[in-house]
This record gives sequence, C-alpha cells and structure tokens, in this order.
Amino acid sequence: MSMDTLATKGHLGFYGRVGVARRDITPDLRVRARCWGPARHDLAEGVHRPLTLTALVVEEGHSGSPLVLISSDLSFFRRGEDEWRIRGRVLRELELAEDRVVFHLIHTHAGPSLSTDELDRPGGDQVPAYLDHVAAQAVSATQEALSRLAPAVLEWTTARCSLASNRELVEEERSLVGWNPSITADDTLIVGRVSGQDGGVIATVVNYACHPTTLAWQNRLLSPDYVGATREVVEQASGGAPCLFLQGASGDLAPRYQYVGDVEVADTHGRELGYAVLSALSAMLPPRTRLRRAGTVESGAPLAMWEPVATSRATTLAAAAGWLELPMQRLASLEELSSRWSGIDPTSLEERLTRARSIRAPYGEATTLKYPVWVWRLGDSYFVGHPGEAYSHLQHKLRKLHPDTCIVVANLCNGPGFFYFPTCEAFTTGAYPSWQTLIDQGALESLIAEASQMITSLSELAHRGP
Repeated sequence: MSMDTLATKGHLGFYGRVGVARRDITPDLRVRARCWGPARHDLAEGVHRPLTLTALVVEEGHSGSPLVLISSDLSFFRRGEDEWRIRGRVLRELELAEDRVVFHLIHTHAGPSLSTDELDRPGGDQVPAYLDHVAAQAVSATQEALSRLAPAVLEWTTARCSLASNRELVEEERSLVGWNPSITADDTLIVGRVSGQDGGVIATVVNYACHPTTLAWQNRLLSPDYVGATREVVEQASGGAPCLFLQGASGDLAPRYQYVGDVEVADTHGRELGYAVLSALSAMLPPRTRLRRAGTVESGAPLAMWEPVATSRATTLAAAAGWLELPMQRLASLEELSSRWSGIDPTSLEERLTRARSIRAPYGEATTLKYPVWVWRLGDSYFVGHPGEAYSHLQHKLRKLHPDTCIVVANLCNGPGFFYFPTCEAFTTGAYPSWQTLIDQGALESLIAEASQMITSLSELAHRGP
C-alpha cells in the first residue's frame, strides 16, 4: 500500500447515526460471587467500583435496522439458557434481528455468578432475579440509546499498551497460568471515537485483549477489575462521554502482576491502559479529517507536504452470523479428573470438577458442536464477535489477512463462553486452556477462516453514500 493510499483510507470507520446509554448493574451483595477455587467466601462484602452496562447503537441513516452492541461488567456464562435470558429479552422487547445484537462481557473475575446451575449454593438462589435485572437494564439502556440516535462519525485508531503479557508459563515440565517473560504478547490497542456534528465526543470504544484477573481469591469486593479505572481515566478526559470496553482475544493474555486482593493494583493497571487510550485519542486528527499529500517544498531539503482534508463518507452498515461445525476432543471423565487432581485442596478440587461438569453437561456424547460467530461491517471497519475465549492469534491473524482495514475482535459475545480456542502449540504443551476446553486442535484456525471469509463477503457490498 502506498503512503498516499494509507493516508486516504486510514481507519475511518462509519458515518451514520449513533446513540449511547449506560445503566448500573451492581448486584445485591446477597448474590453468589465466587469465581476462584482457593476462595473462602461465597458472597462479596462490598463494592470496589460499580458494575455497569453500556449500550451503543449505530444506524445507517434512517434505515430503522440498527446494530446494538451492549458491553457489561460481567464474567462468563456457563449455560446458553442463562445468556439467552438476557439477550433474548432484548431481541423480543425491541423487535430486533438476532444477527444485529451483541451482548458482550468484559470477563471480570470479581463479579457475580451468572449460572442458574448454582441454585443450591450460597447466594445461588439470587442469580435468576439478577439475570432478569440485567436483562431489564439492557432493554432500558438500548431503548435510551435508540432515542438518542443522532448524526455522528465513528473513527478508529490503532495504538499499543504493554499491560498484557503472555500467561502460559512452563516450569519443570508443568504448564502454569501466569506471566511468561520469554514470550512477547500482542499489545494491540484499538480505540474508537464517536463524534457528533459539532465535533464533540459522544462516546469512546476501547478494544484490548487482557484477562481481568488482577483481583483473585483474596479479593472480597465486586469490581470490573482494571476496566473500571480505564473508563474513569478516559471519561474524565472526554467530558463524561461513556467509554465502552470490549475484551479482545485474550485467551493467552493477562497482566504480569495479578492474582491479588489489593484493588489499587487493579486501578494501577486500569490507569496504564487508560493513559494509552488518551494518547491514542490525542494523536487522532479532528473528526472527518484525513491527511493528503500536498506537493513538495524545496528548502535545505526537499520537504514532503501533507494537508488535512475532509474524508469521504463510509456509510455501509451490514451484519452477518455464521456457524461452524467444530470437532470436540475426547475429554477425561469426572472420575479420571478427580483422581488426577486428588493432591490439591478439596475446595479447589470441587471448583475444578464443577467447571468440568458444567462444560460437559450440554453436549452429552456429541463429537462435534455448532459454534456461532458474528461479523459486522461499520463503514470501512469490521467487528468480529464470538462466545468463547480465543487466543490472541485470532485477532493477530485476522488483522494480518485484512491489513487495509480496522478489525475489532471481541471474545465472550452472545452465548456460553466457558471454553477456550487455544493454538495447536498450547495443545502440545498441555496448557490449561487445552485440557479445559471442549473443542479439539484446529478449531481456532477454523474460526479464523470463517471470520475472514465473512469479512471478505461483507467487504464486497457496494459502498453507499455521497
């Protein structure tokens, strides 16, 4: 790509109408809030930062067929029925098409349980009512965002942040989940800026891949982990405009320093990312502007001149949902796992077995599973979302395959996301995600191929706009 083409195309994004709204979804402290095996508590004892839900709606002109992206400060769904209890209500009450709504979880590990299979555990009886509360808030926020639709432009830029590290460490022939300083992590940061007709910021979007596992079993407070401080930093500098966070392909990424109970560590991590976002925003040109080569000036050296000019309007909005048939690996039985892990403490053993049981239950003796992926075209940028926890290879490879555009990738979208998409290497080393997941080797590559083909198909749609 030539320099002039790069500057002309850039990471424009989308011209149309945009609306945004937020709701507080901090649960009652009676709701079950246990995510870690070594934890000695089932209920939270307080709140570090409120848990929120943010709805971003984009619409092509006045087409009446918007795309709805909802990001929530929640952890993960173990059961499809629990996820559908929320997203299905949004679809029904607002009469939206299924391929045009994404309900995303930032994956905090310091949030409430979302699993109705824990009804018999302390606080588990409160989970159904909490799911219904989240569903009601998702509907309410989306309705408000729809009512706020106004002409706007969504523009993207790419930056870097060093918060994320590779979390697959092998010591004494055992694969551990923690910082591996010998491997360079994907540090890509995608930042979106939504600007109104007056140039003011309406919202920002942050897409970054890093497990929110700063706060672990020692922590007894509800928290969005580092994401809360990131939003605070960005929103304070943006006049209070909501910041929507999207957890990227972080199956193999996490902070270097994690598994602590000190919330200040989480806030420090969040500020690191927040300042990187502000740096990226500061480097962006004014809304609807690009640089164009403007000749050469002869001085002591020949000077290449560039000048700001108005951008073209990328107005195409489209959505697609695809399904993959993925092979399932032969998983050890619960009896085999119980024997294999007999040396660990009983509480952690029970947590591991509970997770293994939850993963296996919906699929029985099946050898394959159907797996969804959503791809949206937003002008000249793309959004790829799926339910599971893909390794960063997903986002790295998609961006390499489509280098001339901006691709936002999000794990934990629309469905039970309680299994990983590891690389083939992870299966070879016996990394935790490889024996925890349902799917077999090659599934990540299949997901990449399907998403890439969907991007290509949507890119062939005719560009519309003046």
